[in-house]
Amino acid sequence: MKQLGVLFFGLAVISATVNAQFKAPALDKSPMDMSYYPVNFPILKIQNKATEPLLARVLYSRPQKNGRDVFGELIEYGKIWRLGANEATEIELYKDVKINNTRLKKGRYSIYAIPYHDKWTLIFNRETDIWGAFQYDDKKDVLRTDVKLEKQQEAIEAFTLLFDKTDSGANMIMAWDKVKATLPITFIK
Repeated sequence: MKQLGVLFFGLAVISATVNAQFKAPALDKSPMDMSYYPVNFPILKIQNKATEPLLARVLYSRPQKNGRDVFGELIEYGKIWRLGANEATEIELYKDVKINNTRLKKGRYSIYAIPYHDKWTLIFNRETDIWGAFQYDDKKDVLRTDVKLEKQQEAIEAFTLLFDKTDSGANMIMAWDKVKATLPITFIK
């Protein structure tokens, strides 16, 4: 009799597990996005319109302004920032580049920023697949460079990171709230 009770209990547990409803996690308030250089590379590729190879890809999360003062308040001046939200922003370079006359080898890097009133210090770090900047280790930095800021008339609601073609490569443009930073990248031939 005991064995029959154990059997029914086991079947009830299995039935409850099988019939349990899948519950998806809530949508993230800072959705993840990806930017390519050349711009829209995957779409160009499937349309057989890609005229140059994939040279760079950035994976980042897009925090929202939501009526907040971003720089100097939400993002503190002089403190390390993951250049987005959630996971640290990552760039993958498919060929060697030069940034302010410093060579950066092809590969995958996390990108951090230290924002100030008039500039950002951008940091390329070899540690990847990390959440936030909580375990940021400056011993793993491979490149640091300063970029000037441009004030914008209109506030940008969601942090945006994209590439814009130049004669020697691309500008990596980062914009949020009323601030825009531009990093020139030269692709080495």
